[in-house]
Amino acid sequence: MRAVRAAVAAAGVAFAAGAAGVAAGRLASDAALKAPPGRPLPTEPRLTVHATAAGRIALTRAFASQRPGTYGLTGDDSHAVVGDVLNGPAHSADTVVRRLERVTHGTLEAGDRVWLTPALHRGDPGGALGLDHTEVEIPGELGILPAWFVPAPRDTWVIAVHGLGTTREHPMNIMEFLHRHRFPVLALAYRGDLGAPRSPDGLNHLGETEWRDVDAAVRHALSHGARRIVLHGWSTGATMALRAAEHSALRDRVTGLVLDSPVLDWPATLRALATARRTPGALLPLAVRAAQGRVEGLRGDSDDQTAVPPRLKAPTLIFHGPDDVVAPWDASRRLAALRPQQISLRTVRNAPHGAMWNADPAAYEEALRRFLTPLM
Repeated sequence: MRAVRAAVAAAGVAFAAGAAGVAAGRLASDAALKAPPGRPLPTEPRLTVHATAAGRIALTRAFASQRPGTYGLTGDDSHAVVGDVLNGPAHSADTVVRRLERVTHGTLEAGDRVWLTPALHRGDPGGALGLDHTEVEIPGELGILPAWFVPAPRDTWVIAVHGLGTTREHPMNIMEFLHRHRFPVLALAYRGDLGAPRSPDGLNHLGETEWRDVDAAVRHALSHGARRIVLHGWSTGATMALRAAEHSALRDRVTGLVLDSPVLDWPATLRALATARRTPGALLPLAVRAAQGRVEGLRGDSDDQTAVPPRLKAPTLIFHGPDDVVAPWDASRRLAALRPQQISLRTVRNAPHGAMWNADPAAYEEALRRFLTPLM
């Protein structure tokens, strides 16, 4: 009898430990599966504003605050644009001085907590860029999807798809460039975004089901005058673009893909985000298994996440670099190496996830111009 009680107790302990492990894995997986649009990813540190004066801003000295390029700087009630780190002596040993290009929303005061974001603009293409545009409603699988349409003369449309931690404001970074080159742009809000339907489970699926909203945008574009489509995605938006180019019944009309910081190895991305939230290493495998169990369409660790989809025919340009800690650069390198005549990799250094344009806008846009020219 004593042995039976001991066995029951051991089983109870094992069950409790297993249940705790499942709960911990689910909590750790939330870093990716519940990342709210427009809020910083856990990999993006909070910085303190130390001073502002005469087109300059002093921020906490950190790797993030010393990145070259142009970024948005966002707080809970503010948004600004900062340029490169300024040469000359630092404001102090603990700060970095950057050029303060403009404040687009609210005010910046000493002591404010802020973070860098790849999104330079707030609002819509009219208010932020002075571009004529219309609000359109796209019928999607789960309901109406809001989108901005910026018209232009060409019949090759660019469908722009933001990714983790951003909103459809992010694609405004390249809208002026695309407008100068006369490409119509459709910037999509997809399931989970503000104003768009939620996924039935309320989770991000890392592009594996959201691609159907991109497919809906392709259908809308083709029914409204587009003859050819270029899909331009960032982060999980790049994953959506890749899946749409593979699975859409209209994939033959997708004549180009631009993938910025694509999430090609979702377990690695999930582990990176969970680690940034101080998840113990022992729980990371549980987080991956929890995500796979919670999300429709996620494939397992053993699958080759970087195999070229066999039905992918469109010329593809990837912007990615070794400093992306969210989506490993090696996955993009392997993908490009498999089909070098179809897939080009533009290496971008000193840029965080989703911010390849921000590190060097002129070089990014020149590479994009060369890629798009044959597709016009």
